[in-house]
Amino acid sequence: MRKALVFLLVPIILIGCVKLTKEVKVPERPLILLKGRDIPSFEDDLDRESLRAAISRSLEFFHRLPGDRLFEYGEDQYSTAHLIKSMETFLNLLDEAGDTESLTDMVRQRFNVYQSVGSDGRGAVLYTGYYEPILRGSLTPDEIFRWPLYDRPDDLMEIDLGLFKPKFSGERIVARYDGSRIVPYFSREEIDSYGVLSGRELEIAWLEDPIDIFFLQIQGSGQILLEGGTCLRVNYSASNGRPYRSIGAILIDRGIIEREEMTIPRLKEYLRDNPSQREEILNLNESYVFFRLVDEGPLGNIEVPLTPGRSLATDSRLFPKGGLAYICLEKPIIDDSGTIRAWVPFSRFVLNQDTGGVIRGPGRADLFWGSGEAAEISAGHMQHEGRLYFLVEK
Repeated sequence: MRKALVFLLVPIILIGCVKLTKEVKVPERPLILLKGRDIPSFEDDLDRESLRAAISRSLEFFHRLPGDRLFEYGEDQYSTAHLIKSMETFLNLLDEAGDTESLTDMVRQRFNVYQSVGSDGRGAVLYTGYYEPILRGSLTPDEIFRWPLYDRPDDLMEIDLGLFKPKFSGERIVARYDGSRIVPYFSREEIDSYGVLSGRELEIAWLEDPIDIFFLQIQGSGQILLEGGTCLRVNYSASNGRPYRSIGAILIDRGIIEREEMTIPRLKEYLRDNPSQREEILNLNESYVFFRLVDEGPLGNIEVPLTPGRSLATDSRLFPKGGLAYICLEKPIIDDSGTIRAWVPFSRFVLNQDTGGVIRGPGRADLFWGSGEAAEISAGHMQHEGRLYFLVEK
């Protein structure tokens, strides 16, 4: 999931009630090294097996890289080889430490702890959540399943502008060739309302609700249940490169939904209750995501499966991919009816395994909740301030 889209990155975010009309400034040092009492106590509200699983997936990523590849932690740099050793050391500490106090002592002795400067320079990080939708679909269109989920078009080009002028190094555009010139790729309106991609055999599956497809694009991955029980797993493949606009923020600006009410469930409810407005509202977000079939997932931006509750999405320009992190914020308590009864403080170790186009700056992060109803409720309502730390062996 968020977005002035970053090309090649998984777009995963809540609809975002925060306006994103300006490019977020990149601080010179997004992480600061902590000393002494500033280092938190490392309590964890989840089981250690899920943590070990998430760490093993980051290790898969690191083992694919050259051993001398450098990762920045504030003013410091660590090699891939060192991060592998750091992860292995941490796994050993999990085996040795019997409780929170002993684990905290061991981590403080063996690890450097860095804190994100946040959006305010003092560590404030806005957390949202994302999840893996499970949707009904069909391999052929009919009266129920009428809305296509598209594969990446073969005429979509990603152009590295740095190849043309050094001052544009790192900048990319998404485009197509119209026979005489390079032009922006088709917008959401051109694709969905005018059907410019129909007839090109790009349909992976057909779904029953365009709203579901819209939010599937925001989440970046999902499962499609076919008649007979077969399940297709889809993951982000590419975007059209058009700017992301938060339709939630637009409806807030128009006075249609109050800012305090804005959640994914509330936005979906409005779109379904007002079908005559649906197409116009969805098309306000020109950004469009294409998918691919995958065998396992959902996959993050380091191409490893995400672990529910343990995988985090951050700005990949600022924070080390695959890195061990620690978060402190609030989570919902959900009753049997699916109602959130309270929000309570929690903290846990996570792995930085994903990113998103509107997860920009040191003051934004997105927590992966998994799949199913509880994950959807938690992700759809999360918008809380917290703290973010990264750990690496000294």
